Amino acid sequence: MAERIVQKTIANLRRPKAGNQVCWDDEVAGFGVRISHTGVISFVLEYRIHGRKRRFNIGRHPELSATAARDRALKLRVRILDGHDPLEEREQDRSEPTMLELCDDYLERHALPHKRPSSVRNDRQMIDNIIRPRLGSLRVVAVSQRDIESLLTAFKATPYRANRVRSLLSKMFSLAREWKWVTGNPVRDVKKFHEDRREAWLSVEQLQRFTQALDGYPDQGTANALRLLLLTGSREMEVVKSDWSEFDLPRGVWTKPSHSTKERKIEHIPLSAGALGLLRQMNVDAGKPKSGPLFPGRKNGCSRVTIRRPWEQVCRAAGLAESYQVKGKRGMIERWRPAVRIHDLRHTFASYLVSKGQSLHIVGRLLGHVRSETTQRYSHIQDEALRDAADVFSGIFEAARSGERKQTT
Repeated sequence: MAERIVQKTIANLRRPKAGNQVCWDDEVAGFGVRISHTGVISFVLEYRIHGRKRRFNIGRHPELSATAARDRALKLRVRILDGHDPLEEREQDRSEPTMLELCDDYLERHALPHKRPSSVRNDRQMIDNIIRPRLGSLRVVAVSQRDIESLLTAFKATPYRANRVRSLLSKMFSLAREWKWVTGNPVRDVKKFHEDRREAWLSVEQLQRFTQALDGYPDQGTANALRLLLLTGSREMEVVKSDWSEFDLPRGVWTKPSHSTKERKIEHIPLSAGALGLLRQMNVDAGKPKSGPLFPGRKNGCSRVTIRRPWEQVCRAAGLAESYQVKGKRGMIERWRPAVRIHDLRHTFASYLVSKGQSLHIVGRLLGHVRSETTQRYSHIQDEALRDAADVFSGIFEAARSGERKQTT
């Protein structure tokens, strides 16, 4: 039986004893309202395409009214006439990968095989704390530029963090394109937040307090890790994960393996007298091992995982930490955070070398910079050193002028 489906039609529906019962509309071909034996009411559209009979579920009542369902049915009929199959398109959409799957594949197929452990750890934190909760339920193909902008705007107060999330999402969508999941990258036209470059290094007075704090630190093994960071300008994980087999003490060379360097290339770094003296003493204290971690962890044969906690304690002892309050069970508790970063030891190493007249090329080689532009951040310090050198001749010039004046008088 067919009739025009309106709200009254739905009110008059009666549950069948078993299965479903459909009341068809007498105006829109294939449009009907279905009631199940459990009382669930939904709107359907039956159609034929490519020789196949199909039934598409438009939606349920009361979420959809009879009028709204009829409008959708009419629009679907137009699409069917143009050769579209709504049911096939819905099934295909449901099979499209979600952002949760992209997060998993990014970590398994790209980050873990190709990135350093510290970088993987940072990526995982951003994925678990930001990307999964906010975008995880979306299909990858459905994520828009507006979705990305909305996510990043929530972190505009911390532009550095927002830009790191943006870079991570951009890489994830670039890989999604390679894997044929999407055809475009919604992050491409999203603007970065302005962030002030943070280039801090220790002053002479701060450096004195820092070295004194190292001398007084109870765990001298860990203190040596911080000393080696400062004496070589190396990155944290390059030092913490280093092995005795990497060091040629007679030649005074540290060969950093490709898996530990940021550029994934072997680096041969000449060691200063201070670094070499430190390593030789450590080597004697360790029983002159030929291999094994410089800074052993709790597990036999494994290196330390991090030196963040000792870093905080040394900074506090050196007066390089700031206090803040957190709420505890019995009131407010004082906590401390370093006013400088571990990475600032690397900046300190480079800045003092440049200020003493060493060229940016040499400093870049010592830091393991592949691109000269990376070392250009220290060019303003080089300008000061060059100005000091030019002032030497300025003094000669002024002395010459003074001598000339004396002769004329």
